[in-house]
Amino acid sequence: MQTSDPGRFFETDAEQATRARRAAKSSNKYGNPIALKSKILAAIVNPHSPRNEIFVALSTGFVQKVNVDDGTSKTYRGPSTPVTSVAVGGPGNTTIFAGSWDKDIWSWDISTGTVGTKYVGHSDFVKAVVCARVGGKDILISGGADKKILVWDVATGKRLHTLTDPVVNMMAVQHLALDPTSTEDEVCFASASSDPHLRYWKVRRDDWKPEDFAGKEVEKHETSVYRLAFDADTEANELWTASGDGTARCWSRSTGAGWVPGESLEHGGHVRAVALAERWVITAGRDEDIRVWDRANGKVHVVLGGHYDEVTDLVVLGSGREERLASVSVDGTVRTWPLDVAGLEKAVEEQKVVEGEKDEPKEESKEGLLTAEEEAELAELMDDDE
Repeated sequence: MQTSDPGRFFETDAEQATRARRAAKSSNKYGNPIALKSKILAAIVNPHSPRNEIFVALSTGFVQKVNVDDGTSKTYRGPSTPVTSVAVGGPGNTTIFAGSWDKDIWSWDISTGTVGTKYVGHSDFVKAVVCARVGGKDILISGGADKKILVWDVATGKRLHTLTDPVVNMMAVQHLALDPTSTEDEVCFASASSDPHLRYWKVRRDDWKPEDFAGKEVEKHETSVYRLAFDADTEANELWTASGDGTARCWSRSTGAGWVPGESLEHGGHVRAVALAERWVITAGRDEDIRVWDRANGKVHVVLGGHYDEVTDLVVLGSGREERLASVSVDGTVRTWPLDVAGLEKAVEEQKVVEGEKDEPKEESKEGLLTAEEEAELAELMDDDE
């Protein structure tokens, strides 16, 4: 294949075929795609509009608030390097926080977009952020490629704690998830990293500790763990994990025994995202497909196609009968899917009708994308299993 792009002179046949396939697939309208002209690396629901708005982290260094129904958006600018993660917190949940390649955590007023406190302390990429409140204080928790978890005072910007694993060497932190059983006096959360361990932490205003059970961590995955999702139903006491070993796994909290491994779902490939709905467990990753699993029997109910590059995150919008799924991808699109049985089956049938139809590959837009060197660095970062 001939090309005028010097960055593609040395592509293998397989790489050229993949690029052509993705270009042909890019015109599909499954999931009502909203194109953001940037790789999307993470997403969270907007707690102020949980039915139809999400915040996304972009490789262009922006954070955007996106309405999935009408496509309107608000952009938060500041970093000049990719943003990897986002969280909402602070007094009244009025602040958006973002971890960045520049090793800092940025913050903005959600309403005005004004840049706020910058949290400086990591020595490598910040890859995960979450917000909580403990002892009457709003806190920010961050994890980085520097293998550290830091706890910050949101109001002052000062570091309160530095968390490290006293038993097993912790690799680059990939994700953090708050346990819904946390109390006003003690925040509990899990961390995922580039090693195959699940870690669980308890943080108070003046101290912290790993949960007191054998080893203070669990190793059951074969490689990196990329995403964590607690069941919002606190009585369920379940935590789901997504891993580069091709599986999503369920862990149940057992009195006196810590986290006990349960059901394992074989998605295949690198599983980058897992989300929990009332009836479903949803997984997605490098193979571009979204698998919706029935929680009652552990079987795949439907497979949703539409994204034409790696799916990086999944967000459940609304609740009960109004539940929907938002998916984001390296392909730069936000897609929205029904989660009711009839809606899912209709979506699959629509895809079957046009299956096999191909568009001619089209030249990719360069607007808002990274340089070749930055693309390679981002790919290496996302492939990091060490």
